[in-house]
Amino acid sequence: MVDAVHLTDLAEPRFPAEVTAILEVMAPMAADLRLDADQLHAMAREQTGLRDFGPRDYESRLGVLLDAMNAMEGLTSAGLLGLHTQLLQLLKNRLLLVDLLGRHPEIAEIELVPPVVIAGLPRTGTTHLHNLLSAGPTFRSLPYWESLEPFPTAAEGDDPAPRKERTGQAVWFANEAMPYFARMHEMTTDHVHEEIQLLANDFSTMFFETVAEVPAWRDHYRASDQTPHYAHLRVQLQALQHLRGGRRWLLKSPQHLEQLPVLAEVFGGATVVVTHRDPVAVAVSMATMIAYTARMHRDPVPVARLAAYWVDRVALMLDSLVADRDAIGPENSVDVRFDHFMADDLGTARRVYELAGEPVSGEAEAAMTAYLAGHQRDRHGRIDYRAADLGLDPDELRERFAGYTARFLSPDG
Repeated sequence: MVDAVHLTDLAEPRFPAEVTAILEVMAPMAADLRLDADQLHAMAREQTGLRDFGPRDYESRLGVLLDAMNAMEGLTSAGLLGLHTQLLQLLKNRLLLVDLLGRHPEIAEIELVPPVVIAGLPRTGTTHLHNLLSAGPTFRSLPYWESLEPFPTAAEGDDPAPRKERTGQAVWFANEAMPYFARMHEMTTDHVHEEIQLLANDFSTMFFETVAEVPAWRDHYRASDQTPHYAHLRVQLQALQHLRGGRRWLLKSPQHLEQLPVLAEVFGGATVVVTHRDPVAVAVSMATMIAYTARMHRDPVPVARLAAYWVDRVALMLDSLVADRDAIGPENSVDVRFDHFMADDLGTARRVYELAGEPVSGEAEAAMTAYLAGHQRDRHGRIDYRAADLGLDPDELRERFAGYTARFLSPDG
């Protein structure tokens, strides 16, 4: 029987002694840092030696985000350092991209084959499917280290080793501080990751909601047309193809659930796989994961408020999906239920290949089979997810998600 852990310190995190010691060392490092646009821009210029951030429309979005982050209570010194580091890296990524495009204008001419896109909430099998399809040579995916630092500095050149090393250090610390996170979502330096991290480079994405409680940012993001930011993502994919090759991208993000019309416009002809699972279970596990990871930047953690936020957020995404699902026609899309996928994961992967018009080569088949052999479900153990721990009522959740459930999870579906 697989070990299941019940998390009892969501609101008042308890860290191992060695992690507490590291956090104490980190505190003075945050003393002079501010979530301030001028400071962040100055540090980005200094650390890269570059000055051109490209079109400056992103500055107003960054301002909204910074205001929202600064309004969040309970931010720890380690949390300030972490958020500052992330935002600084995003600005550095902009500088490096603009420099790369200036030196290689031919990047704009690189063909992007219509990608295969996985759109689904966390906990619906998207990560497993993403990894499974990435196992073979058919698709170009984004390793975690590349998602964080996609464009090399002049000093480091094409060698990815320094970027991998920095990512490895961050992953190590996260695993030490959150020892049960691997049971929710395994993180390694080289695992395939979401392009939502690239969308963050243009400062318009729901990614920021996952790293901080920023309702004002959510409202701004949802009220804004995301077409130009998906177009910016497209440019980044061309640049990454220029740097490290690849023929056809495999993308994945829950954000796409509420951006299907934009996805269809910017990535015409994309093959879209929409994953589905009982939304009550999804909401409870997702809210638990958000509350657990919040210990990395705040103390205490407002568990019930975060859970309510993410129930609302899941509902908004699913309502958008119900309204816009037909923006991607059946000739280019498929709906995959979690229970069906778990019963025949390799068969599901073959269906995606077929829909995308890609042959399943012997090499691809062997790679996917080997991946499955080494990545059994719950191999790190399970989390005992409990709605009551979050102040949630499963019956109320079932009523909240009834429209989505009726359309995509009917008993005979």
